[in-house]
Amino acid sequence: MNELSQLRQAAFAPAHTADIADAMVQATGLRVDVDRRRGRGAGLNPTGRFEGERREAFDDGWQTLEELEPFKTDVQVEKPRTAITRNESPDVSFDRSINPYRGCEHGCIYCFARPTHSYMGLSPGLDFEAKLFAKPDVPKLLERELSKPDYKVRAIAIGTNTDPYQPIEREWRVMRQILEVLQKANHPVAIVTKSALITRDIDILSDMAAKGLVKVGISVTTLDRKLARTMEPRASTPPKRLDAIKALTDAGIPTGVLVAPVIPALNDHEIERILEAGHAAGATEASYVLLRLPLEVSPLFRDWLLQNYPNRYRHVMSLVRSMRGGKDYDAEFGKRMKGAGPYAWQIGRRFEMATKRLGMTRRGLPLRDDIFVRPDGGGIQLSLL
Repeated sequence: MNELSQLRQAAFAPAHTADIADAMVQATGLRVDVDRRRGRGAGLNPTGRFEGERREAFDDGWQTLEELEPFKTDVQVEKPRTAITRNESPDVSFDRSINPYRGCEHGCIYCFARPTHSYMGLSPGLDFEAKLFAKPDVPKLLERELSKPDYKVRAIAIGTNTDPYQPIEREWRVMRQILEVLQKANHPVAIVTKSALITRDIDILSDMAAKGLVKVGISVTTLDRKLARTMEPRASTPPKRLDAIKALTDAGIPTGVLVAPVIPALNDHEIERILEAGHAAGATEASYVLLRLPLEVSPLFRDWLLQNYPNRYRHVMSLVRSMRGGKDYDAEFGKRMKGAGPYAWQIGRRFEMATKRLGMTRRGLPLRDDIFVRPDGGGIQLSLL
């Protein structure tokens, strides 16, 4: 069955006629040939929302589309002015974070960070997972910021936007260098990742854990290998993530399992199984986040859903909207992470009952901030007083 036939087959639901029509327009004008995007998450590469022109690939009769090269990972250097990003969101437990990279090669179709690529004049689709930016200056900038006399110590979160242990970290090692700065300064840090590459840094993390300075959250979206490969194509497999939890906990590093995102009618039936598997691997904490579809993420996810699970499209999107006030997404603080309504309530209660049964805590482990050692400045001219 070809792509348009799948779309038409899914289009029989009157309540979602607008969705299907929108997806069909995207399919005929913006879809990238499967051979060019093999191993990637998104099927589309729409123009960023800040661009003045919309670009589409079309067949001009000279077979030029067949000459286009496959999407390859391209990494450029970004030179930020600061290392630490501040936030005031009441939905998260941290007020500062660090992003070693912009864009993410994992290619998770649901990633809420995809729209940030529009600020670079790039697409939140395939560009987000193929045109990446590394920030090799961040460790040095971080050392300078920590050395400022007025710096107040709070736990820094890493991995809240794009994954610090995505595949390019093997070569660039920016995250490793960041940890070295934090280790030297006895600075608390909380890390979230879905990559087993984090086990490479157990030497640093175990030393920091012994001082109460670090905790890790491993995101396990599904235990289904096929779904994982389709939904997050270049992330570590589910068994590898569970192995990472075990390796970290065996090394004395506090590790939790993050069920994120919970997608209704796709992976929500796995909540208890994921928690049980994480607990068996040694995870002591657990949390979850409901699927978020802000801005350009919504059409990308809906197109992916139509291409891979067309028979579930109606049900998934209907449930999503039932938890988002009838919309694809509700960005209101207090609702955007967990949703609202009967189905969202049910997910919350299931999670609560499972964690209680397993003896897993939902409260974040407090990290020490009383043994901080201010760096010497990393090149900043400090006051003589």
